[in-house]
Amino acid sequence: MEIYTDLQVEKFTRSLQRQAGTKIVRTIELLETFGHNLTMPHSKKVAKNLFELRIKGQQEIRIFFTFYDNAAHLLHCYVKKQQKIPEKELEQALRKLGLCHGKSIMSSLRQFKNVTLG
Repeated sequence: MEIYTDLQVEKFTRSLQRQAGTKIVRTIELLETFGHNLTMPHSKKVAKNLFELRIKGQQEIRIFFTFYDNAAHLLHCYVKKQQKIPEKELEQALRKLGLCHGKSIMSSLRQFKNVTLG
């Protein structure tokens, strides 16, 4: 399965420490391999057509994504600091989800294999 990433997700992952970046890449590779079949503890559905990748470590990181046109699209990410998903983060992900399915966000997504992490 192909993986596409939003520029914000790319910048965010580059800003993290090397260990966290490595865990993100590993989890994204699992998504690429298993696609829709990736489940807990690595992936969880949070809303209609919206899922989160769950990266655990010193920093718990969440990356919202959707499946569209036989590919996974990484839409938004944040560092988890509380039990519940912050409303602001969920709203941003849902806004990008709507744009993605409306195809207007597609030009800003890059194929993950072309992305270099810090």
